[in-house]
Amino acid sequence: MKKNFLLATILFAFYSVNAQNNQTNRDPHEKKNEIKLNLIAPLSGAVEVAFERHLNKHSSLGISTFIVYDHTKEKDMNYNISPYYRYYFGKKYASGFFVEGFGMFTSIDGKKIYAADNVTFTENKDVYDLALGAGLGWKLITKKGFVVEANLGYGKLMFNANKTDHDVVAKYGLSIGYRF
Repeated sequence: MKKNFLLATILFAFYSVNAQNNQTNRDPHEKKNEIKLNLIAPLSGAVEVAFERHLNKHSSLGISTFIVYDHTKEKDMNYNISPYYRYYFGKKYASGFFVEGFGMFTSIDGKKIYAADNVTFTENKDVYDLALGAGLGWKLITKKGFVVEANLGYGKLMFNANKTDHDVVAKYGLSIGYRF
């Protein structure tokens, strides 16, 4: 019984010291979550917000939502929801140059079908589709936890591209946010 108690005490002490070392060696700015707002989206009459969860120093998962509120500026997009995976190449925790793969569920206005007079047209109903794509970007993190990010991505519609005026999607942004 004494041997088991002694062994348990030694293991507990070793575990406590090891956990304490891991905690003290950890970067105080190594936080796991981010929320961001795209500053370019309002120029298109839309708003885009994103949430990102860091898995480790080099990778993260996230989701962004792009919603159009002014349909006079953005001609055919209604909204999209885009989950993504990123791999970071920077020396700091989840920062620097990154590449991403993304999926996108999107709502797009249908094709405009012109009548014989080439002036009047009818518009098909909204088209829902999935897209797959890739992108790249750069992220800067400050000591206070503020984030500045620039990204660009390109993807293709998978199923209903023939019902819209285009078959590609683009993700672009200059975002600010906070890591917590």
